[in-house]
Amino acid sequence: MAKYIGPVCKLCRREGEKLFLKGERCFSPKCSFDKRDYAPGQHGRTASRGRGRESDYGRQLRAKQRARRVYGVLERQFSRYYKVANARRGLTGLNLLQILESRLDNVVYRLGFASSRAEARLMVTHGHFVVNGRRTDVPSMLLKDGDELAVRQESRKLTYFKNLNDLVEKRNVPAWLERDAKALSGKVARLPERSEIDGSLNEQLIVEYYSR
Repeated sequence: MAKYIGPVCKLCRREGEKLFLKGERCFSPKCSFDKRDYAPGQHGRTASRGRGRESDYGRQLRAKQRARRVYGVLERQFSRYYKVANARRGLTGLNLLQILESRLDNVVYRLGFASSRAEARLMVTHGHFVVNGRRTDVPSMLLKDGDELAVRQESRKLTYFKNLNDLVEKRNVPAWLERDAKALSGKVARLPERSEIDGSLNEQLIVEYYSR
C-alpha cells in the first residue's frame, strides 16, 4: 500500500494555501505555512510572486494535485478513481468527489474520530475499526449507503479512544453521515451532495485534465 511519506507542510506551500493536512497543528502557531507561505524549493520566493498568466494546463494540474493532496491519494489510485467515476452515470466530476468522500479513512475523519485524514488512515491501518461488524485495515475501502462503522471493542480500552468522546462532540458531522458519539459509531446515510463537499475543489478542471 503506497503512501506519501514526505513533509506534508511542503504540499500546502506548493498549493499556496492551508490544506489542513496535520489536523490541530494547522490551527496552532507551530504551523509551518504561517511562517513560510511561499512555494518550497530554491526558487520558492520568486515563484510565489507569479510569472505571468497561468496556462489552462497549469490550472488543471493544480486542481488535480490539490484534490489528491487533500485526500492523501497518489496519482495511480487517483486516476483509477477517475476512470470509475467516468464510467458511472451522472456528472463525472461529482462522481469523483463522491468516491473520494466515501473512502473509509475520510469517513472516519468526517465523523470526528481523527483530527486529520492521515491520522484516520493510520488508525484504520492498525485495525481499530469495524465496518458492518467486520474488522478492516484498508483505508481506501469505499463505503456505500447504509454501511456502518464503529471503533472495535478491544480498541476502546486505549487511552486515545477513552478520551475521544469529549472531542467528538465538539466536531460537526456532515448531513450525509450519522454519528453516535457515545457509542463511537457512525453510518453512511447517503452519498454527499456537491454543496456538502469542499467548495475549494474544482472538479471541472480535474475532468478537463484527464480529458486532454
